[in-house]
Amino acid sequence: MMITRRDLLAKAGSAATLGVGLALDVSFRQTTASLPMTDSPPRGDFAIPRDQTYLNSAYVHPMPVRAAAAVQGYLATRTFQLPRQRSGDLIAAEVKLAFARLINASPASVCLVQSTSVAENLVVNGLGLPGSSNTVVTDALHFDGSLVLYGELARRGLGVSVVRPRNWRITIDDLAAALDSRTKLVAVSLVSWYNGFQHDLAAVCQLAHARGAYVYADIVQAAGNTPIDVQATGVDFCGCSTFKWLMGDFGLGFLYVREDLLDRVIHRTQVGYQQADVEMHYLASDPPADQPITWALHRDAAGHFEVGTYSQAAVNALAVSLPYLQRVGVASIHESRQPLLRRLHEALPRLGWTPITPPETTSALVTFTLPGAESRFAARLQAAKISVSLYGDRMRVSPAIFNSPDDIETLIDVLA
Repeated sequence: MMITRRDLLAKAGSAATLGVGLALDVSFRQTTASLPMTDSPPRGDFAIPRDQTYLNSAYVHPMPVRAAAAVQGYLATRTFQLPRQRSGDLIAAEVKLAFARLINASPASVCLVQSTSVAENLVVNGLGLPGSSNTVVTDALHFDGSLVLYGELARRGLGVSVVRPRNWRITIDDLAAALDSRTKLVAVSLVSWYNGFQHDLAAVCQLAHARGAYVYADIVQAAGNTPIDVQATGVDFCGCSTFKWLMGDFGLGFLYVREDLLDRVIHRTQVGYQQADVEMHYLASDPPADQPITWALHRDAAGHFEVGTYSQAAVNALAVSLPYLQRVGVASIHESRQPLLRRLHEALPRLGWTPITPPETTSALVTFTLPGAESRFAARLQAAKISVSLYGDRMRVSPAIFNSPDDIETLIDVLA
């Protein structure tokens, strides 16, 4: 079924009308009561100034105004202007459930982490890769921070193969050629931060599993804008931060781990109070108990990888943004941007830009190159109040739920 922008607007409008999510309380309603909604949704669900054209959500996605209000409501409790209505742990449990639904995972397989990079490190260390005789296969379109991780491990003796792209794609045949009998992990970005190339994750998992390896997918440029089904793909581990397409904030992310791998394949490498039910004894008995506390570690993903405190502000934002995404529908968001991407692929080559995003890619970002792009266009784009990512010769454009065809035409006009 073809989904039109009008359908998306209607769904987003109903999302704003139906409520503000899981963290709704008295303080939140007080904070949001005065928020102006001067544009129609979904643009009106964000506080982007009308004279700005924001096409840079792959860098940082704007937070919905109601999610920001939830954070403000939480901060009011931190300054003791308002009483706390609900515990952070209760909100966090609901947020994890909402994310699990978003990727079709069981709640027990999802836990909170500080960032995408922390998630990948937990997987690498939990598999016992550092110092082992196993090998890792990754590719050059994976996140650059991840390539630093595997490069450092390679310096310390871990076998690492980095597959190079052909025509800005990573082929399944080239991945297969890099695997050997010692490969334990294949680590990829589902959607590349560099050019938006999207792996066929089910095919990658089928290949790796047939060779006795496991798959980690960085989903930070996919979660919230591209449908993800961890059950259907068979992916073993995936991680993401929340400040991009999940519309949350810095300092909080998610890690998914297949439940049947816990303790059998992947193990705890850090231990903290979030992982356990604790009973305190201390000096309550006479004579004092041998142990001041007793505890039982949880057996789910949280019991393996959550250690201590997490960002309460980000949890409160997600308590609004994740239900918002669920009501609008990730599939609708994915479908609505395709005409915008097609228009960029059509117009920019005529202006001398070379696309390095495969034309069949439907992910949320598209990248073009032009010699001297940053020096030639940075000031012009800034003057026009257009935000994209410019890196030397490379320009990355990433339209989001609130962008319209007019935004794309504005960018094209300035580049022309």
